[in-house]
Amino acid sequence: MTFSAQTPGLRRRAVLVAVGVTALLAAAPAMAQDLSGELVILQWQGGTDAEMWQKLEADFTAKHPGVTVRELVVTGQGDMRGPMRTALLGGEKVDVIINTWPAFRAELADAGILRPIDELWASANLDAVLDQSWKSLGSTNGVTYGVNYTYGDRSAIWYKKAHLEKAGIEPPKTWDEFLASIDKLKAAGFAAPIAMPAKYWAHGEWFETLLLRTGGVEAAAKLAAHEIPWTDDIVKTTLRKYAELLKAGCCGTPEQMFAGDWDYSADQIFTADASNYLMIGMWMNARARNDYKLNEGVDYSIFQFPALGLGHDDTSSVDAKEVAVTANGANPAAADAFAVYMVSKDAADILASYGYASPSKNADPALLGPVQQVATAAVAQSKVQFVLGDLLPGDLVDEYRVQLQKFLQDPSDATIDAVTAAIEAKAMELY
Repeated sequence: MTFSAQTPGLRRRAVLVAVGVTALLAAAPAMAQDLSGELVILQWQGGTDAEMWQKLEADFTAKHPGVTVRELVVTGQGDMRGPMRTALLGGEKVDVIINTWPAFRAELADAGILRPIDELWASANLDAVLDQSWKSLGSTNGVTYGVNYTYGDRSAIWYKKAHLEKAGIEPPKTWDEFLASIDKLKAAGFAAPIAMPAKYWAHGEWFETLLLRTGGVEAAAKLAAHEIPWTDDIVKTTLRKYAELLKAGCCGTPEQMFAGDWDYSADQIFTADASNYLMIGMWMNARARNDYKLNEGVDYSIFQFPALGLGHDDTSSVDAKEVAVTANGANPAAADAFAVYMVSKDAADILASYGYASPSKNADPALLGPVQQVATAAVAQSKVQFVLGDLLPGDLVDEYRVQLQKFLQDPSDATIDAVTAAIEAKAMELY
């Protein structure tokens, strides 16, 4: 498995550069010291994930009783890069940042807010714990900043087994079977088989795997780096495939699609029994197990995105989460220790208990549940590309998601021409 997650070079960097210069001037060098004092973690995860982080932090402080952890929690809706950026611009100083966006890491690194960890990587012998591909994924411009602690299959489609049984269907394997299943699910009483979370960002999930299956990882990587324009035929063909879903009556009205984010859409499947398919990351597993109290692999499962037959059905979209240490944090020694802890066996065991896979060689795959094992196998067997939206600079990803919302309202060829032109115009300003 080799990740393609190169962050595009930008002509215009984000406003964090300004605060970053100040941070660099204020930064004290990371010096060896006893592990003690306060460790501040910039935290943006809620619900079950927040509970998991409290367990990780408690386990870490049990091993290092001189350290206390304080979470700086930012909240918001949609893409959480905005609240995190606001906190840092407001002068907040933290030791550790939880990050999942390569583009945001590049922004933070460019601003001097992140501290390179190549020396830490060598001294802690992290090469023995994480493969080179994970080190590369945590790097920007050849400098390592992030320790990846979990990853997920973003080309999986979640479903409740009882729904497909009611409709008399098996998980579809081809695009034609998938389209046909929409009619069968509607006949079984489900008015909107796909729960399409189009309020903020998650409607991009369908576009991004369709793009991989249409043009392959190479085309997706080139689009992320703006080496091909958004008006390219590959993008338009992808949107025409997306249009086939909408014209098949997959997803209800635009108003229904715009009504909620991924969590609301998950509720429509797993608690309201109103929809059937959801395309979202592996954090859905933690929500299904811990919030809905469903039995993994018995009540629900996943299937990999159906084959389009265009020569790229061996591809998958993936994401990952990393911990990064800052250049201006007050406790660099504890921050380094925490970054290394996150790929320890104890941390991997806690992650597995919440339904998350770890890339660490210390992790025990036997602890993963059946759905997570399906996802892990799918990623291992695929050509993978990092989530497109997480690779795009902030201004462009906002435009991309808004234009996709316009497409959902009218998936015509005229709209496809208009929305791709609008995204390309924004990209031309930034690259």
